[in-house]
Amino acid sequence: MIRTSFDDGWTFGPRKTIFEHIGGGSPGEPVTLPHDAMLHEGRGADSPNGSHTGYFRPGAWEYEKQLEVPAAWADRRATLEFEGVYRDAMVYVDGHLAGQWSNGYSTFYVPLDPYLTYGGTATVRVEAQAYKDSRWYSGGGIHRPVSLLLGGLVHIAAEGPQITTPDVDQDLATVAVATRVLNESTATRTVRLRATVTDGAGAQVATDDTRLTILAGEALTARLRLYVPHPALWSVEHPALYTATVEVLDGTHEPDAHTTAFGIRTVTVDPSRGLRINGEVVKLRGACVHHDNGVLGSAAIGRAEERRVELLRAAGFNAIRSAHNPMSRAMLDACDRLGMLVMDETFDMWTVSKTEDDYARRFPQWWERDVDALVTKDLNHPSVILYSIGNEILEIGTPFGARVGRLVAERIRAADPTRLVTNAINGGMTAMELMPALLAEAQAAGAAGGPDPSFNSALGEMGDAMERLIASDQVGERIVEASSYLDVVGLNYAHARYLPDHAEFPGRVVVGSETFPSIIDRYWQLVLDNDHVIGDFTWTGWDYLGEAGIGRPMRPGDDQGLSAGYPWLTAGAGDIDITGLRRAVSYYRATVFGLSDVPYLATQPPAHRETPARPRSWSWSEAVPSWTWDVAEGTPVTVEVYSDAEEIELLLDGAPVVRVPVGTERPCYAEAVVPYRRGTITSVAHRGGREVGRTSLATADPALRVELSVDRDVLAAGPWDLAHVEIRLVDQLGRVDPGARREVTVQVDGPGTLQGLGSARPDPRESYLGDRCTSDAGRALAVVRPTGPGTLTVTVQAEGCAPARCVLLVDGADRVPASAPVR
Repeated sequence: MIRTSFDDGWTFGPRKTIFEHIGGGSPGEPVTLPHDAMLHEGRGADSPNGSHTGYFRPGAWEYEKQLEVPAAWADRRATLEFEGVYRDAMVYVDGHLAGQWSNGYSTFYVPLDPYLTYGGTATVRVEAQAYKDSRWYSGGGIHRPVSLLLGGLVHIAAEGPQITTPDVDQDLATVAVATRVLNESTATRTVRLRATVTDGAGAQVATDDTRLTILAGEALTARLRLYVPHPALWSVEHPALYTATVEVLDGTHEPDAHTTAFGIRTVTVDPSRGLRINGEVVKLRGACVHHDNGVLGSAAIGRAEERRVELLRAAGFNAIRSAHNPMSRAMLDACDRLGMLVMDETFDMWTVSKTEDDYARRFPQWWERDVDALVTKDLNHPSVILYSIGNEILEIGTPFGARVGRLVAERIRAADPTRLVTNAINGGMTAMELMPALLAEAQAAGAAGGPDPSFNSALGEMGDAMERLIASDQVGERIVEASSYLDVVGLNYAHARYLPDHAEFPGRVVVGSETFPSIIDRYWQLVLDNDHVIGDFTWTGWDYLGEAGIGRPMRPGDDQGLSAGYPWLTAGAGDIDITGLRRAVSYYRATVFGLSDVPYLATQPPAHRETPARPRSWSWSEAVPSWTWDVAEGTPVTVEVYSDAEEIELLLDGAPVVRVPVGTERPCYAEAVVPYRRGTITSVAHRGGREVGRTSLATADPALRVELSVDRDVLAAGPWDLAHVEIRLVDQLGRVDPGARREVTVQVDGPGTLQGLGSARPDPRESYLGDRCTSDAGRALAVVRPTGPGTLTVTVQAEGCAPARCVLLVDGADRVPASAPVR
């Protein structure tokens, strides 16, 4: 079927009743998909969703678009493909219900033919809503792309061919292509089905064909086996991709074709050798990632998804867990191209609710269709190696919950037997009734060492109690059945089970499916030391909207709860902030992973030196890579250095100040107090008596100008492309002034629009949809979306600074850039 984008030309507004539609009313706002409707609802302390969704208000929305229906379509078949509508989507054509889907993250198809008048115009209307149904920022509306699929009466099914590689070695790979073909004509048809495989250079490497006879109104699956000599295997280091084109050829009717990318690779797992890809052992350096794109909200615009994968990979991750919903196709495409492994997740709940109106109310009727949609979407993507059947499922420790899990796992295996199945199990949730006694015991032990009423202390006690609970025999017994049908047992915050469970169940393979960033040194050592532990997925790799404040720094004396009050918006728990900037914990992680031998230098805010924030659960310290503080000379400043060296020497303007050992407090970590003085501080790493690396920070002067950098200055005019313009407030030497919190205004002239604007500030009051924001630590991010070919000018102004500009070239929409998804 011919695929064209259906993302342009929509209008959007609040959902109207049938009576409001009859009365007319104001037209909707023009929008281009993907689009996040919830951003338009605004935020407030009165939001019924509270901190879960970052105090955004819920809503119900509708989208409309006019579709021209040529008379020639009478002998064609038209289908709309929706990659994700949040949530409870209802699709109408000229007022008639044509399709619906409950889950907000599943791909679904709506046949249009029964509702079309050929030679006329049809109105497509999509309704969606979001209300107290998510534990994080969900966004709302048509947040993933829509495509129009057009084919002949005999055509390949909308999902396209399904490709597997059952036999692979260095000499030959078998490529199995299964293609469902539909005959929607009134006569029996005999057609020829041909499959062709080309390599990354476009050279044909294999082809095969077969004859297929299909009765009128019938759908049949044709299977072809092709053989690729000396295959280039897909891996993280070398993500080689092939392209398969399947054609339905009929000498008297219009042919139909579908093209898709795929990879050739093997995936195996066992407790003795762990995870192996193409026979090579791989340890998963994983990041849990929510689906939002920061200042873009939940809009899964292709370039934003690709950029996240690029930056996560550059930060040292080789795997992503999609938490806690199916990953977008755009991000899967990027993982395929860039070499990133994927654990794709189905659900955050099964039959027991976590919020007032969540998916549990729909699970009994919808889970099978959503599982099928997940597997159909993922099957051709070599990056996907693990399917997760759920996250912290509340009923998993009961016989009935374990039974449901088995049904979900077997449904996946029936559709795709080539991949591994896991489940992100939180053992503590299976025995929560034991927690009060354990917490009281931890509090009593803490009281023996002196009173500390702070929330930070309470959180630590809770963590200690949770660790003992998860390690208990009661929890071990309750997850036995739920673990028995998994290829890999996912354990959330349960490193205490890695070794005891291996002794009792030597055939069990485990992965840290969700872990605290604050103790990555402990987690990673367990991964390295144990073959049956295949990796670790931190919470989280990228900061996200909602669950406001769970990762904010905690200092002694803090008395707030787990979540922060309004106007907090972000979780504050990511290695990378919502604008794409790496935080200090990211550099510590890279050091622990053994990926960096350059010492990382950061300093804690001197105002809090007496009550510093320490790593705890999802938070890290407040250290930032800065030697610019508005304090008196001589003020003590705590300096942190991350390195795998033996000793760190600190210099001020080249003069030695102090020398400290590495690893006293935790591995790869050194800390010292240095009297503040404007100038340059340098950390020098020593091993075996010799220097092995150094890093410096220089004091910045107050910001004098705006400096811009852009991730791409040539764009495609298609709806998937973006330019991310990084805004920095710098001094005359180009050094960022981290104390600069100034209002920044952005103007876009030419064929484009300002899609989003904001900073990493966790408690913003401005909307990401506006043209102004307040910088955070001297930085902000503007995201520009092209609307057609031509030249774009982006002008940025900040208080007290001259305007800065950058120019972007938008190429014609008929060009498909290298980073565009392959279809």
